[in-house]
Amino acid sequence: MSVPYTWIKGGGITTPAGFLAAGINAGIKTKQKKDMAMVVSECDADVGAVFTTNQVKAGPVKVSMQYARNGKIRGVVLNSGNANACNGVRGVTDAKSMADLAAEAQKFRPRQMLVCSTGRIGLPLPMHKIEKGIKKLITKLSPDGGDKAAEAIMTTDTLQKTCAVQFSIDGQKVTIGAMAKGAGMIHPNMATMLSIITTDARIDKKTLQKCLQEAVDQSFNRISIDGDTSTNDSVIILANGKAGNNLIKSYHPKLDIFRSALFLVTKKLARMIVEDGEGITRVVELFIKGAANDHEAKILAEALVRSPLVRTSWCGGDPNWGRLMDVIGYAGVKMREELVDIWLDGLIAVRGGVASNTPFTKLRHAVRQKFFNINIDLHLGKGQYNLLTTDLTEAYVTLNKGE
Repeated sequence: MSVPYTWIKGGGITTPAGFLAAGINAGIKTKQKKDMAMVVSECDADVGAVFTTNQVKAGPVKVSMQYARNGKIRGVVLNSGNANACNGVRGVTDAKSMADLAAEAQKFRPRQMLVCSTGRIGLPLPMHKIEKGIKKLITKLSPDGGDKAAEAIMTTDTLQKTCAVQFSIDGQKVTIGAMAKGAGMIHPNMATMLSIITTDARIDKKTLQKCLQEAVDQSFNRISIDGDTSTNDSVIILANGKAGNNLIKSYHPKLDIFRSALFLVTKKLARMIVEDGEGITRVVELFIKGAANDHEAKILAEALVRSPLVRTSWCGGDPNWGRLMDVIGYAGVKMREELVDIWLDGLIAVRGGVASNTPFTKLRHAVRQKFFNINIDLHLGKGQYNLLTTDLTEAYVTLNKGE
């Protein structure tokens, strides 16, 4: 029997019980746009977090990684317009000050606020603006502040990314809400993205962390816009227990209900990020199967989305499967040319490594759609992997010539 999950229209970070948020302009960005946000739980919350695997980690990532290990958390303070990355010792010191000032001003215990930043790399944080912004944020915290918080973390995003879902556990209504930002520098492990997730579920920290990691691996780590992994990527979930369900641990009979709901949320946000990709005109989902193993299927998928030749052909609506075959050959995975089959949105384009008899006009129509799939079968094993990606356009290049 399917579990009823209900998407909450207009839902977001403050939809779960006991969460407040705010978003303001603190003058960090040159234009008069919101650039600081805060999300706070009305009571102590357990925390789970996943951060970038880039060896160059921004100050806020280093601080939040440390603080998230310390136990109960009350919230997150965020800024856009400045990544506070590659600023050495000062960057870490400023990130700590940003988090600690937010905690102290609300009379929370030390290290109970996490910190996130996004924007240009290499510029010191304007701490005088940050401090004033924190004070202003606290006065604006509200159960209705989720949309403003989501707006405040946007950089090249063209739209806010929020959602919320409800379901029942132990007869209690449980809610997961979230916000995210990201439109460029997006690639698995993770991307230039921030996501804050809130839930009123009662769930222990170890189980929460495991559920989050699994959800991230199947969503945020399955998207790519330009093949670049950032210095600031952070996904943080806060669980304050306000729903009143029995404590969810690894052996809880309804754990799968929570796990599935969390995956629904992260998958929805991940797709929003891809569909809002910088300059994109098409969204493409790759399905690799028949690889020697799952790892090789992943290697091939990531090689395909890193190919400018492949992705510019999608931009042009050209069913150039020869470029796909080229990548399959050099990706470094086991393959036999005469076994490869390729489908473009369900139409067979390559059979046994050579052109099929599908008319070119039909293949061209398939890849000129806004959304289409590419399926590749290597016929060598049971390995499989899927990845959501985009085309590469002139608009992307123009947008990224400077900041």
